[in-house]
This record gives sequence, structure tokens and C-alpha cells, in this order.
Amino acid sequence: MSVEQNLEQFLKDVDEIAEIIQGLSSDDATSQEHIIAKADQKLALLKKKENEDGIRTKTNRTVFNNSPAGSFPQSNSEMSQDSFLAHLEKDAAERAEKRTQDKALANALKDLGNEAYAKGDYESAVQHYSEGLEILRDMQVLYTNRAQAYIKMEKYQNAITDCEWALKCDEKCLKAYVHMGKAYLGLKKYDEARKYYKKITDLDGNKEKMVKGYLNQVDSQEMKDMQEKKASRDLEAGAENAVSVTQLLQKLYKTDQIPLYYSGGLQLLANAVKDCTTQTVFRTNSGFNVIGDNTVINRSLISKQADPMDVDLCLSVLTLWQAVCTGNEENQRLFISHPNVTQQLLALLSSDVPDVQSKTLDLLSIYSMTEEGRSLLVKHLHPSRLLKSLVIYVTLMDRRAVKAMDILHSLTLEQRLKPYFRTDFLSESLPLFNRLLTKSSMSLVNMAVFPLCIAVIGHLTEDRIIRSTMAGSLEFWNSCLLAVDECSVPAAGQAHQDILVALLGLMFNLSLEENSVIQGTGVDISTRCLSLLNSKDGTIVTRSVGILSRVLPQCTAAVGLSVQGGIVKKLIKCLKAGGQRTSSYAVKVLAVCTKQDPQAQSDVVKYDKNT
Repeated sequence: MSVEQNLEQFLKDVDEIAEIIQGLSSDDATSQEHIIAKADQKLALLKKKENEDGIRTKTNRTVFNNSPAGSFPQSNSEMSQDSFLAHLEKDAAERAEKRTQDKALANALKDLGNEAYAKGDYESAVQHYSEGLEILRDMQVLYTNRAQAYIKMEKYQNAITDCEWALKCDEKCLKAYVHMGKAYLGLKKYDEARKYYKKITDLDGNKEKMVKGYLNQVDSQEMKDMQEKKASRDLEAGAENAVSVTQLLQKLYKTDQIPLYYSGGLQLLANAVKDCTTQTVFRTNSGFNVIGDNTVINRSLISKQADPMDVDLCLSVLTLWQAVCTGNEENQRLFISHPNVTQQLLALLSSDVPDVQSKTLDLLSIYSMTEEGRSLLVKHLHPSRLLKSLVIYVTLMDRRAVKAMDILHSLTLEQRLKPYFRTDFLSESLPLFNRLLTKSSMSLVNMAVFPLCIAVIGHLTEDRIIRSTMAGSLEFWNSCLLAVDECSVPAAGQAHQDILVALLGLMFNLSLEENSVIQGTGVDISTRCLSLLNSKDGTIVTRSVGILSRVLPQCTAAVGLSVQGGIVKKLIKCLKAGGQRTSSYAVKVLAVCTKQDPQAQSDVVKYDKNT
């Protein structure tokens, strides 16, 4: 490069660097960030040029500087490129060090804000997050955290502003879109809320399930808003049913009346609640508190209802609850979240009065029919106590047993709800299941619904922690084996066979675990399954082979005994006549047997030729 070109490039660099230095003194945070980025880019460019040339480019001073050596001017306009670079590098290092210190301080303030938020002190949380942002304006997490606190304080517009700043820091910040959706939901701008929630799946397709939940919340809130507006209009217009609901509620607010007074009023109120609008009028006029806060009504609900008047009152309450909750998710949510309802419902399930039990089951069935309703049940009622209260209905010989098992079946079928049943499982639920499978208990159960009860237990084993607990219980395995014996007797009818199919399904799930209990009971398990391979029921054969395919690899002793018991011949028959799943299990069992026992190898050759 010529001297003239060097000089021209040098002057250009001087202008750019002077502009950068001037920009660094700006008070505007956004402008500063832009200048800092430009400075870093300029440094990188100059260093790259230095590496490419192999030497540091210097201007020939003799062309334009006649000053004596050692007296080079030190003003910005006359400073050499080397001096500018050194100054800029020093400034960049200082800024990096300061930013590290600022980040540490901002993180400390963020932690303080998080602690305050966790305690419900949202004002202090906002203060700490704000102090952090004064130190580090581009810390995205401080904006989203403060937005979350603002939402709790119902300062929705402030939350939206913070989310917009978070997106300037990181345009792919999912939390910002989540909080934007929540803030617009709080402002009842439902379309805007949906728009921001849907942007989450545009950025991350794996969040579809989460977004679906948020969109459901928007739909529910919008529906609630529409219902309440219509209810308000009907009341203002003097609609007969709506006005009747408010008048009856006023009368029922009277305290210390006899049970007959309340039961009559509640029946009239239940008759007045005919549609969504009257359900909403009931809710918006504190209808649930009429029952929840009434001492006389509460006393009747949690007693054994020995007095006929208490029975009538309980039935009236249950009739009203059904009327106001049927088809109304907001009423369902508000009802079951009332402080006294858990105790009341569990007490009503254990009532000695069949009609009270049946009405209570009808109420719970309303919840069990929808995804949101099932979530409300397991979140607000104690799952292990609810399980225990419903399972004992299997001993009843009428429709109550069917209703109870249907409710449990729907609650335990969903994978997302299974973890709720882990609480007290070892101390409460497992002993209950052990008792159910004993011979004395099986003689008392409703044989028609008992397979469904066992299926409920099987559903719970799909949860890894529950399955591990059950599979590690020697007592439970022994209970299962005794129940298999009870159902396998020659005189057993179709009901026993249906129970046997359910039991084998349960044992198949449990045998997925590998533990010392299965190893120790492997011989007993395989002996039962081997005998069942003679069954004419294809499902029984398939599940028996499936259990063997999981148990035999854990128990060497069981392999030898099974081979001696003629397992190879039976399995080859299964391969010839069974379906794909049965054949798959049979191949696995044969592989285990032939690997561990030479007799099995000979039997394979022998029986394969004969078939």
C-alpha cells in the first residue's frame, strides 16, 4: 500500500475511533450498547489486519510530521493509530471488568427479588429487580421476573412494557411471550393473549402442550366474562329466574335456623338454577358461601346423618351442588376450592346412607367427565384418601360400585394425574390393595366390577415410582399369586376369568421392574404362568408368556424348573398358533431358556420337528 493510501486509511480510522469515543460519553443506554458493539467490531477488524500483514501498520511520519523526535503531538486529532488502539483496548478491558462486576451485583439483586417473590412480597420483588436493571439495563431475566411480579400485583400494562424490553434483549425469550399472554389475559384482551401464547409454539414446537393449557385458560376466562356480563344484564332486566336465585340466597343467609328451613330453601334454589345464566348468578352472588359458611349445614354434611332431617339437608345440598356445577367449569373450580369442601365430600362418601353416597358419587362424576374436572379433583381432594374412599365401594352390589370404579378409572387413566397418587401410597394405598386381593375379601367384592378395580391398580403402576414401590413389596406379590390361584380353579366361572385377565395385566406391569423380590419369587410366579399356558383364553396366554419373558431373565432357578415343566413345547405351540405379540414374548422366553439350559436346546429341536 502506498504512503498516500496509508495516510488515507489512517485518517479514516481516526475519524471512526473519534466517533466511537464520543459515543461512549452518551447518556442513552441503547446508544452506548450500539457504540460498544461498534468498538468491539473495529478492534477485531484492526487485529485481523495486523495478523494478515504480519507487522503493525505505521504511517511514515516524515511525510507529514516535521516535529523533532520524541515530541509527537498527543491530541486526539494528532494521536497515532497505535495510541488509539492501545487506548481503545484499555477502555474495552475496563468496560469488560465493570460489566462483570455489574452482572454479579445485578444477579445478587435478582436473587433477592426471587426470595421476595417466593414469599408473596411482590412490591419488594419489583424494587429489587428495578435496582438490578439500574445497574445492568440489558439483563433480560430481570425484565421477565419483574413482569411476573407486576402480573401478581395486577399491574398488567407495566408487565407488558417489561416483556417488550425483554424481547429487545432476546427476541426468542419464551418467558416474555408467556407473561405477555398472562398480562393481556388480565386486561381481558383475549385475542391479544392468544396471539402471544401462539408465538411460543412458533419458536418451540415442543411447547405445544403447554400452550394448549394457556389457551384453555384464555377460553375459560373469556367464557366466564361472557357469562357474568349476561347474568348482570338479566338481573338488570328483572329476569324471573335470575331474580329468584338472588332472593332465595338472601333468605338462606339467615343463620341458626333449623335444618328443615335450609333443606327446603336449598331445594327451591336448586329448582331455580335452570341454565348457565342462573348458575352464574348463583356464583356472582356468593352462593357457595351460603353453604360453606353456614354452621348448621356444615355440621350435617360431616356427621353420620343419623337424623332424618340431617339426611334431607345433605340431599338438598348435594342436589344444589349438582345443579350449579353441571356443565359449568368456573363453578366447579370455585366450589371444589372452598376450604371446607374436601372434608365435606370425603365425609359424604363414607356416609351410612345409600342415597347420600349415590348423590355424592353423581357429583364427583360431573368432574370425572372432563380433563379440567379431573385435574380439579386430584389437586383439591386428598388423592390417597379419595382412592381409599372410592375403592371400598367395590364391596357394594349395586350401581354405587360401578359409579365409584368409573370415577377411579377416569382419574388413574391419565398419565399426568398419576403422580398425585404417590402421596401416602406405601402407608395407605398399598395395604388397601393387599387386603382387597386376599381370599376373604375377594369373596365379598362385586365380581362384575372387581376387574375394573384391579385395572385401576394397574393404571397406577404406569407411574415409575408407584410401580417400583408395588413391585418391591413381597406381601403384594404374594397377594397377587393367591388371587391368581383363587381365579384359576377348574370350577371358576367367567367372572373369575375376567378377574384373572386383570390380575395378569397388573403382574405384567409389575414385572417390568428388576429387583430382589421378583428374583426371590420368580419360581412361584413362573409356575403359575406356566400352568396358565394351557388356557383357551388368548389374552390369558399372551399375558402369561409376557410375564415369563420378564421374570425368567431375573431368576435362573425358575428357568430350569420351567424347562422341566415342558415350557419349550408350550412356547413352540404359541409360536405356531399365537398372534404377533404372543410370538414376540415366546421368542424372548425361548432365548433365555436355550441360553441357560441345554435341555431347552434339545427340546427346541425335538418339538420343532414334531410340529
